[in-house]
Amino acid sequence: MNKEKLKPKLFSVMKTYTKEQFLKDVVAGIIVAIIALPLSIALALASGVGPEEGIYTAIIAGFLISFLGGSRVQIAGPTAAFATIVAGIVAKNGMDGLVVATLIAGVLLILMGVFRLGSLIRFIPFTITTGFTAGIAVTIVIGQLKDFFGLTYEAGVKPIETVDKVKAVCHYFNTINMQALLVGLICLAILILWPLVSEKIPGSLIAVIVGIVLVKCLHMKVNTIGDLYTISSSLPHFRFPHLSLAIIQSEMSDGFTIAILAAIESLLSCVVADSMINSKHRSNMELIAQGVGNIGSVLFGGIPATGAIARTAANIKNGGRTPIAGMVHSVVLLLVLVVLMPYAALIPMPAIAAILFMVAYNMCGWRTFVHLCKTAPKSDIIVLTATFVLTVVFDLVVAIEIGMIAACLLFIKRMSEEAEVKGWVYYDEKEEDPDSIDHKTVPHQVRVYEISGPMFFGVAERIAEITLKDFTKCLVIRMRGVPALDATAMRSLEQLYERCQKSGVQLVFSHVNEQPMRTMEKDGFIEEVGKENFCAHIDDALNRAAQIVSSN
Repeated sequence: MNKEKLKPKLFSVMKTYTKEQFLKDVVAGIIVAIIALPLSIALALASGVGPEEGIYTAIIAGFLISFLGGSRVQIAGPTAAFATIVAGIVAKNGMDGLVVATLIAGVLLILMGVFRLGSLIRFIPFTITTGFTAGIAVTIVIGQLKDFFGLTYEAGVKPIETVDKVKAVCHYFNTINMQALLVGLICLAILILWPLVSEKIPGSLIAVIVGIVLVKCLHMKVNTIGDLYTISSSLPHFRFPHLSLAIIQSEMSDGFTIAILAAIESLLSCVVADSMINSKHRSNMELIAQGVGNIGSVLFGGIPATGAIARTAANIKNGGRTPIAGMVHSVVLLLVLVVLMPYAALIPMPAIAAILFMVAYNMCGWRTFVHLCKTAPKSDIIVLTATFVLTVVFDLVVAIEIGMIAACLLFIKRMSEEAEVKGWVYYDEKEEDPDSIDHKTVPHQVRVYEISGPMFFGVAERIAEITLKDFTKCLVIRMRGVPALDATAMRSLEQLYERCQKSGVQLVFSHVNEQPMRTMEKDGFIEEVGKENFCAHIDDALNRAAQIVSSN
């Protein structure tokens, strides 16, 4: 049973907190708030709500998740992953429907944490998360084409589904506003090129300022946020939805989707953050914090939230090392809401579209998608492409459901193909397997791990549990008992190799079976690690390890 503490990281890190770290956290929190400001507004608009709802989310959910969370550095707020789901719920059932769905999701997340189900997220295959993330990115781009090109739709034309949005863009493309397109292209160019100028000041902030100056000074006929939305700088206020059995039943599936997506996104962000600061998050406490944060967000005017990988990475890069940085980020945004929110009315819609194009590009992971299509086993490619297409054509609920069913069925098929029956090698009761590692001489600077059983998405995380000592120079992975390897496990091995490289440790494999060897070869992993480091027998692997140690 998982013995992980249900204790917020904040309470643990405060025991050794210093004034120097407080100053670093404050600086990191201010910088992250500057990054989060235009993103929160843009993501709120993409979600079909007003700009202030995005700020409310970053303030309330951001503060609660940092205060209660299981990560030292997680920054939470509105993310692109939720945009299409939220927009669909708001369009069909209004804000009451969204609040009910998010409340359901919040309760589910808290229960997942209390019952210590954080580790079960590993049963979501990497191919499914890659597929729906790429699909969400495509739907965001399609949803922003109208504002980027300044198209004008007839009264009453408000497409909700992605396919309908594509049809509307094609039908009304002759209404293109060249001034809006010019503003959009300039803002997009700034977003692409600005990182070459400075990494301290976010390109999204510069793009917004330039967009405002262009439209105002040149008197361009381009829609701004103020033209389409009523801007409010009032503080978040409590809002409880109208509840009925019918609306709870209708929003149950949406609530489940929000909960699963929030869990996946937040824990994935935690894992990325752990690798950057060499820490270990508390997954179950993080899920409880996500649940409380989402409930707090929608009850005070916000929308669903989760851990944001880009903002979390920015926090780390700017010196944030405790949850105080995330709490400072929320307080700064609260001050911005009160003082500067009226100026948000001046932001041109093509600038918002350009920001969301960059968000979609950064989240889509197209290189990973293409790499999997080229190298993964056919069953994994089927799951990947099916999840991607279903996310774009239908929605995330359908994509995850069918993707999981397909992944499980194809896994069963693969395991049946790998099954074999062979005679048992008998030993005397007092004898042991002569090939046991107990009978081998292992140099002090060499560590040996043996993996047994099929390595698939449900157990791939175990590879991350492999530890290296300070004196380790070579790591031997024995795989005689591994009949099959899928794309998720292959990714875990790649991450292990990267970890070994950073630590100056050479990776050596022993007795890799036929199917795993084919998968590694197709992935280019064998060439990357070196063919000489793949040995047929444990004796050969140990000899190779001894050579590596002696040459260092």
